[in-house]
Amino acid sequence: MTHKLTQGDQVLHVDTLARVEGEGAMHVVVSDGLVTDVELRIFEPPRFFEAFLRGRAWTEPPDITARICGICPVAYQMSSCLAIEEACGVTIPDELRLLRRLLYCGEWIESHALHVYLLHAPDFLGYPGAIEMAAERGDLVERGLRLKKAGNALMTVVGGRSVHPINVRVGGFYRLPTRHELNGLRPALERALEDAVETVRLVAGFDFPDMRQPHEYVALRSDHGYPLESGSVVTSTGRAFGVADLATHVVEEHVARSNALHARLDGVTPYVVGPLARYTLNHDRLSPLAQEAARDAGLGVECRNPFQSIVVRAVELVDATVEALRIIEGWDGASAPSVDVPPRAGVGHGATEAPRGLLYHRYELAEDGTILDAKIVPPTSQNQPSIEADLRAFVQERLDLPRDELIRQCEQAIRNYDPCISCATHFLDLTVEER
Repeated sequence: MTHKLTQGDQVLHVDTLARVEGEGAMHVVVSDGLVTDVELRIFEPPRFFEAFLRGRAWTEPPDITARICGICPVAYQMSSCLAIEEACGVTIPDELRLLRRLLYCGEWIESHALHVYLLHAPDFLGYPGAIEMAAERGDLVERGLRLKKAGNALMTVVGGRSVHPINVRVGGFYRLPTRHELNGLRPALERALEDAVETVRLVAGFDFPDMRQPHEYVALRSDHGYPLESGSVVTSTGRAFGVADLATHVVEEHVARSNALHARLDGVTPYVVGPLARYTLNHDRLSPLAQEAARDAGLGVECRNPFQSIVVRAVELVDATVEALRIIEGWDGASAPSVDVPPRAGVGHGATEAPRGLLYHRYELAEDGTILDAKIVPPTSQNQPSIEADLRAFVQERLDLPRDELIRQCEQAIRNYDPCISCATHFLDLTVEER
C-alpha cells in the first residue's frame, strides 16, 4: 500500500486488493464530507468470448465457455447447453438433468468452500488472509480444504476433471459415471455435510455490520427444488418471466470506466443476483436440513444484509451436499449418456444459477448449426451497479475511520459479492479522493 498526498486532494492507493478474482479498481470521491461518486473500474482486458463463438459449431460452446472461469466452469457449460438445446428444439431426459444437477452441486460445494474459508472468513476473524489464519486456526483452513476437495471429487467423477470439465456435451455427457464411482463419493460427501453444518454455526457467530440492501433481487425459481441448473426468472418485486424474455428485461450498457457491461432491469433498476437473491426468493425450496441450519443461524425468510451473504453461502453448502447425496442415493443410471441434438436454424436461451448468481446465455444458429451470434451475461457484471450503490452508502457512514481501516472495510464489502471480475471481464487499485 502506498500513500500519496497531492495539492488540494488526498489520494490513497491500494496496489493489490487480495482475495478476489480478476483485475480492477475502485475510485471514491469525497467532497465536503459527502461521497459524491463511487466507481468500480474493471480494467482487466476484455475476454471476447462472444466474438470467439461466432462461426463455431453448435457443439462447441460447452468447451469454449468453460474456459471463462476456472472456479465456475460448470455454470457456463450448463447455461450454454440449455441455450443450444432450446435453439435445436431438444429437451434432455430427466435422468440426464439430474446428473447435470449433481455436477452443479460439486461446483457449488467447491466454490462456496473456497469463498467462505479462504477468501471471506479471514475478514471477520481479523486475519490478512488464509495463510495467516492457518497459523492460528489451522482447523478452519483444513475444514475448508476438505469441503473443497469433496466438491472437486464430485466434479471429477461426473465431469471428467475438477477444472474445466471435459465430460459435458450438448445433449448430456460423453460417458456416464458408474454406480460404483458415485457410491465411492458418499463417505467424503457425508463428512462434507457435517463440515457444512459446522460452517453455518461458525459464520453465524461473526460480527456483521448493520446494513440492508434496498435493491431488487433476481433469481431463478425451479420446480426441481432450490435453483441450480434450471428454472424461470422471479424478482423480489413480483416480476416473473421466462428465461427467453430475460434479454428484453435486462439492458446492458457500456460505461467508460469498465471493460464489463453494466446491467439494469428495463434499463433503469439496478438489481442483485447471487446467494441473497436466491435465498430470499427460494427459501422454501431448501432441504429441511438447510432450512433448519438457516433458522439456527438466525436467518429469516429473507436476508438483505450483504455481509451475511457468507451465512447464506454456508446454508447453500448444506443444501448442495444434501442434494448431491440425495441424487446419488436415487441414481438408477440412464439409457444413454446423451441424446442427439441435430442442428437447425433458431435462437436459444439458457440460464442457470452460478455460485455467484444468475448466468444467462443466448445463441443464434444457422441451419447447419454455425453460431451466428452469442450473448453471455455473467453474475458479476449484473451486480456492478449495486456494488457501487452499496459502497456509496457504506463509505458515507464511515468517513471518520482511519484511511487504512476504511480501505480494509471497503475490501470486505466488495468480497460480500464474491466478485469474479475475470468472468465479468483482485482489484488492483483503490483510490479515495477527498476534495
